[in-house]
Amino acid sequence: MRIIGTACHKALVELLIHNREKAGLRQRDVAKRLGEYQSFIARIESGQRRIDVCEFLKIAKAIGFNPGHALNKLFREVAPD
Repeated sequence: MRIIGTACHKALVELLIHNREKAGLRQRDVAKRLGEYQSFIARIESGQRRIDVCEFLKIAKAIGFNPGHALNKLFREVAPD
C-alpha cells in the first residue's frame, strides 16, 4: 500500500509542521525531545518518511498538542484515500 505522497500523508505532514511551528519549536527541539537527530524530523516533514501511530503519539507529546483532536480534524478534512 502506497502511503507517501497521498493527500492524507501530505495533510498529516502539514498538521505536524503547523503544530510544531505554533509551539515555537524548531525541528532540532522536537528531535532532542525524542532522542533523535534533526534529520529524523526533517525526513518526516519533507514527506520522505512515514510514521506509525505510536511515533505520531510520541511526536505529538514532544510538540505538546492533543493527538486525538489533531487526528479527528485530519479525518474530517482528508479521509484516507
